[in-house]
This record gives sequence, structure tokens and C-alpha cells, in this order.
Amino acid sequence: MGRFYITTPIYYVNDAPHVGHAYTTVNADALARWHRLVGDETKFLTGTDEHGQKVADAAAKSALSPHEWTDQTSMRFREAWDAMNISYDDFIRTTEARHFESVQKFLSAIYDNGHIYKDVYKGLYCVSCEDYYMYEASDHGKCPVHGIVLTEMEEENWFFRLSAFEDRLLEYYASHPQFVTPETKRNEALSFVKGGLKDISITRTSIDWGVPVPWDERHVFYVWYDALINYLTAIGYGSDDDEVATWWPHSHHLIGKEIIRFHCVWWPAMCMAAGLEPVSHVQVHGWLLVGGKKLSKTMAARGDVKLTDISPVLLTDEYGVDPIRYYLLRETALGNDGDFSLEGIVQRYNTDLANNLGNLVARVATVVHSKCAGVGPVAQMNSPLREHAELAVSETQSAWNRFAPQAALEATWGLIGATNAYLEQLAPWKMEPGPEVNNVMGDALEAIRLVSILASPAMPATCDEIWTRIGMAGKPTDAVFNESCVWAHETASRPVIKGDPLFPRIKSDE
Repeated sequence: MGRFYITTPIYYVNDAPHVGHAYTTVNADALARWHRLVGDETKFLTGTDEHGQKVADAAAKSALSPHEWTDQTSMRFREAWDAMNISYDDFIRTTEARHFESVQKFLSAIYDNGHIYKDVYKGLYCVSCEDYYMYEASDHGKCPVHGIVLTEMEEENWFFRLSAFEDRLLEYYASHPQFVTPETKRNEALSFVKGGLKDISITRTSIDWGVPVPWDERHVFYVWYDALINYLTAIGYGSDDDEVATWWPHSHHLIGKEIIRFHCVWWPAMCMAAGLEPVSHVQVHGWLLVGGKKLSKTMAARGDVKLTDISPVLLTDEYGVDPIRYYLLRETALGNDGDFSLEGIVQRYNTDLANNLGNLVARVATVVHSKCAGVGPVAQMNSPLREHAELAVSETQSAWNRFAPQAALEATWGLIGATNAYLEQLAPWKMEPGPEVNNVMGDALEAIRLVSILASPAMPATCDEIWTRIGMAGKPTDAVFNESCVWAHETASRPVIKGDPLFPRIKSDE
């Protein structure tokens, strides 16, 4: 048994959650569920980022205090993740006392180590990014991400001596080739380091909505430095060194590609400056695109898309929780950009779920009741499906372990396809009751049992239901993975339940 600590970015609470947030969170949840399934001690962290100018501005526009605004908006993220059956172990808020303590101790360690100094910053600033830009890095004075005119600012700040860590970061990347995946994103981060690092501002005096700087009460920490430390707060940094030692060497950040610089350059340098090893692995994913544009709050502000039409809660209300989870995991390889569309959801639903998985479960239950008196036979040890099943188990396990949910589900659906083809070839519904039909139905039920285990990280509720229908006790996640994912593991007949369609087909509007 190993350990696995997976985190999402903490989500900014200047607006409501959208399906782009759900994409990251569902992937992290499925990865956490996989590692629990195979017996790893697992911790899954998500939460909300609640400081900074954007939050203060959003609160003011709503005539609320920042505390009132963050309480209200943070709860919307909890509600969205509850609606999507997200199994986080900890939900952190950066306004919590435990986080203030960790932030102040972590950055004080950097200060004490001589890597923080005071200076005056003058330059261009994007409130939406909460980030400074050199003019040459901007789009003619506009933010390259949000397209808004950058604000020129000048104020006294405390700076982190990032430039001192250029060589150490290059050495770290060279000695840890899997630090950032996929390779294209690793190369992007490495290119940024090789381009030369400048010291960066880490405090503000222009706002007071943030974590106070312990050695200078006129300053609060810049929101990004506060936010990054949440990953350590959740494992007891500053209060429980043993817990940090337990989890940090097994830490994995799942992030979108727009925040590579913060997580793959700033953050490892900060950890080095504080006397801590960097996070063990950063998995970067691409963007969900709607009409070729990144899905974001900014699009809604421009009128390109209504976020209320693609909120996680509304999507699950319309299509069901597991179909949305499946679509987000299966449609796009983690690391690539992917197109998001309602048409795509319906296509995956009707093809993969209704036609393939749902139809397989229904036809097997029907034949077991008509030919086997409702009792599921056991599988043949030498079944033609055995090779397909063993390949599916091997490939699924390999894919989840390398952060490839899409490939894992493709491998699992390969077993579904092979089982459907097996039934089509032998047509057990045409057979007379007896040993021959028992053999075929026992094989099909065993394949379904294995699918229920392998697909459970993606569609936990559906797999629990299938597990019950094929007469299994408990849940597919209860058994020891290496023991239960063996062909012909079940040696006793069991009653099979016929039920309503798992995935009633969605009719086209055309």
C-alpha cells in the first residue's frame, strides 16, 4: 500500500463555479477514488481562494463585506461538488485560522532565510489575473489572458528573491524528469526558467483583505503566495511536522495550464527557500473550449457564453451525475485542450452509456431471468472473454496510475465492447436453458463485475447499482483490488435483478 495526496487548485470566489472548475475537480476525484480502490492511503484536497482585490471588489459590488461574500460563494462550490459526488477529504478556505498560521510560518521561514527584501514596485497590473506584467509580456498594454487594459501601479512591496533560484530550479527539473507532466507543459515551465527569473512582489499595502505580514503590519501577502501555501496548510504545516513528512513526498497538484508559472516555477522556488522539498508532481491539464475559446468567467462578462447554462449543478440536473462525470473524463485526454458541448454530452451518453454499458447490463439480466431462472451462473475459467478482461484490467490500471483517465475508460470500455460482441456472436437469448447458456451468461456477468470495479472511480453511483443488480454484496470498492480483479473470482451463483434502464436514451431535438 502506498500514499497518494492529490490537490485541485483552490478556486477563486469572485463568482460562481462553472464546468471548467468541475473538469479539474472530477478528474482529481476520479484519481483519488482510483488510489483508494487499489488500497493506497489517500488524501484529496480542494477548496476556495478567498483573498485579493477581485474578491474585495466583488463583495463591494454586492454590498457585502468580504467575509459575507466569501462565506456565501465558498458554499456554492461545496454545493456544486456535493451535486457531482466529489469525495474530497478536506475542503480548505484561505480565510481559516489554520491557513493564516501556516502562511505566516512558511513565509517567515523564507524571510528568516534571507530571501525576502523590501523595494518599490512600479509596473502594469491585472486585477483579474492578480498578477503583474512587463509591458513586453502584455498585449500592447492589455492583459494577454483577459484582454483588459492593465493598470499602472506603484507601491512599496516586499519581494521574494526568485532570481536566486534559477540554477536550483534547472537542477531540480534535470534530476526529476517527471516533476511536471505532460512533457509539453514541462518544457513550457522549463523554458520560462531558462528565460531568466526576476524577483517578484509578494505583498500589498493597497488592500487589507489578506493574510497580514507578521514582520510588517502595514502589508498583507499577495493572494497568490497565500493561495499556494494551502497545499501545506491541509497537511499541518507549522503545527504537525509528522503529517507533513507523511504526505508531502506523495503530493500531486492537478492544475490548468494557465497557472503553470505559479505552480511550476514560483511554488517550487518558494519551497526551496523555506527549506522544504517541492511538491513531488504537477499534472497540467488543458482548457475546455466552447466555440474555440477558453471556458471562463471572462467569457460570460463579454457575453460569449452564459455560465448559468453550463453550471455543474444544472448539468447534473439535466443529464445525471455520472454521465457528466464520464463525459468530462472520457472526452479529452488529460493534458490536452478539449471541446465542450451539450451535443458531445448527448453523443457520449447515448453511445457509450445507453447503447454499450446500459444495454449490456439490461440484456444480461433479461437472459438470466428467461434462461437461468434469475440466478447468475459462474464464469468459465477458460472463457474467450478472459483474455479481454485481463487486458482491460492491466491497461486500465496502467492508465489511472499515469494520470490518464481517458485511456483508463477506453480500456474499460474495451471489455464492454468485447462482451457485447461475445453475446452477439453466441446469441444466448436463442439458446435452450442448460449448461451452454449458463456458461455464456456466467462469462458476461463476470465481465460486468470487473467493469463495475474498473469504472467505479468515474461513475461510482452507477457501478454501485450495477454491483447490486448482478447479485454482489456491498460495493465494488469494498474488495481488495488485486484479489477481486481476477477472472472467475466469483465461484457461487447469485440472484440477478432486472431494473429500469440505467441510461434511458436521450432523444434528439432534430
